[in-house]
Amino acid sequence: MNDEWVEVRVSAEMDSGELLGLLGDPEAAGAWQENGSVRLYWPRERWSPETLQRLQQALRQMGQEQAGAAITVAAVPAQDWNEQWARSVKPIRIGRRIVIRPSWARADLAPGDIELILDPKQAFGTGHHATTALLLEWLEELIRGGERVLDVGTGSGILAMAALRLGAKTATGIDNDRVAIECAREYAEVNRFGSELDLRVATLEAIAPGPSDLLLANLDRNTLLASARLFEPYLRRGARVLVSGILPDDRAEIAAAFAAAGGTVADSKERDGWLALEV
Repeated sequence: MNDEWVEVRVSAEMDSGELLGLLGDPEAAGAWQENGSVRLYWPRERWSPETLQRLQQALRQMGQEQAGAAITVAAVPAQDWNEQWARSVKPIRIGRRIVIRPSWARADLAPGDIELILDPKQAFGTGHHATTALLLEWLEELIRGGERVLDVGTGSGILAMAALRLGAKTATGIDNDRVAIECAREYAEVNRFGSELDLRVATLEAIAPGPSDLLLANLDRNTLLASARLFEPYLRRGARVLVSGILPDDRAEIAAAFAAAGGTVADSKERDGWLALEV
């Protein structure tokens, strides 16, 4: 039988690694992006209408269905997906100094560049998506040295690791997804981080507010609205919060939620239809 796989093509600009992580389907064989679309693959016998529903839900969480993402499903013959996927993931530069590359590729580095090695896995944050890139660029502007950073919903840990490379003293990354933390710890080991990086399975509500100077929250709208009050102890102490994962239409609602927690939106940045706020 030739048609052994199901190929799903999503016509939208997004990070394939982040979509795969949000989907959280162990049956998905891989994903990659090219030419304005993302392709995902399942063994034919593992594809079902329920799988499609989960994919649609993941796209809604990423804000893609509202943006008109189109889904095409087709049967395709078996081939070497890993080789094709690996060829599609290239090193990227974000901001002036941050370079992110997969382990199988080399990047041209200039003096002062910061390199992070991340292979797309089932965890958010490879730097390709605008919500992550916005915060990476902002970190490059704001980190002066010695900061204590708390990354809420850390995913791959990319923001916490970048903060440390830029000069932060310590970084703690928390996530309620155990798989994400396992991936993040693998990345931390590959990039040779030590005790300055603390990655743990936890929620902001469950941890005692510590002496953090800068908090990062690349989350979806609903999570931000539900958790804004939990940032109050940090804001009252003068901490700064960088928030991403927001659609421009949601700005007023997010700003009001953080105002109720004692925060004020001081600045904003926008890219590819996504918004990040400084509270």
